[in-house]
Amino acid sequence: MSQNPLQTYFRQPKIYLKLPSLGKYTDSSSITGTVENLPIFGMTGMDQIIIKTPDALLNGESTIKIIQSCCPNIINAWDVTNLDIDCLLVAIRIATFGNTMSVLSSCSACKAENEYDVDLGKFLEHYASCVFNTTVGVGDLIVKLKPMTYKNVTGFSLENFSLQKQLIQISNMEDGQAKQDTLGKAFSNFAILQNRVLVDSIDQIETPNGVVTEFGFIKEWIDNCDQQAIATIRKTMDENKETWQVPSSNAVCASCGNVDHLEIELDQSSFFANA
Repeated sequence: MSQNPLQTYFRQPKIYLKLPSLGKYTDSSSITGTVENLPIFGMTGMDQIIIKTPDALLNGESTIKIIQSCCPNIINAWDVTNLDIDCLLVAIRIATFGNTMSVLSSCSACKAENEYDVDLGKFLEHYASCVFNTTVGVGDLIVKLKPMTYKNVTGFSLENFSLQKQLIQISNMEDGQAKQDTLGKAFSNFAILQNRVLVDSIDQIETPNGVVTEFGFIKEWIDNCDQQAIATIRKTMDENKETWQVPSSNAVCASCGNVDHLEIELDQSSFFANA
């Protein structure tokens, strides 16, 4: 087949991104090239159709396809950590629509609706400065944490969503005893899910006698350790989550001067709406 004469007019990289995790927690086969200089392309027309598909949004499939389309150096985006996913989405948004994003927000004081221009470049600067705390001391043990892959985060989120729907259904049950029994099972499933998230977030545990990396051994320890140990680990996990959240911006109301915190959600259905 002859070369397409339009090839020189194909989309080109708009920006180059340094992955916040530097690919440390991602299998090397999932990313090609250097993680310090990944080319980011703007979305195609097909990408923008995919991003509006409800089922694909729910199961994470649209996010994966968009990332692999706009960052072809990422071969398997499911294996990318959640630390990098949000940064990649911001970079793709910038490559597609530019650095500025207009956001509507209602003033908490006077309820007036204001439009603000958010500089997405500051988000990339934020992620570049974030540090993931991997070490938690629990008595004689040193627990080493790891960020979860996007595949696992999505899977756990879907399970949590299903359990939340069950709670709504249970609240509509009329039989008191059956409602109580079903509610107990639902909360038990919530506890099991939380422990699974905890185990999946642990890379290894250092003991005075060696290092434990086996999933089964770590799970057994989580199932049998005291609540204080769990609380200590969760505290560091929550701190990491807060550190890596999308930073808020000050929003000054044009009508009354009240200052609110403008929160940006990386929800694909709105974040990637046409500029």
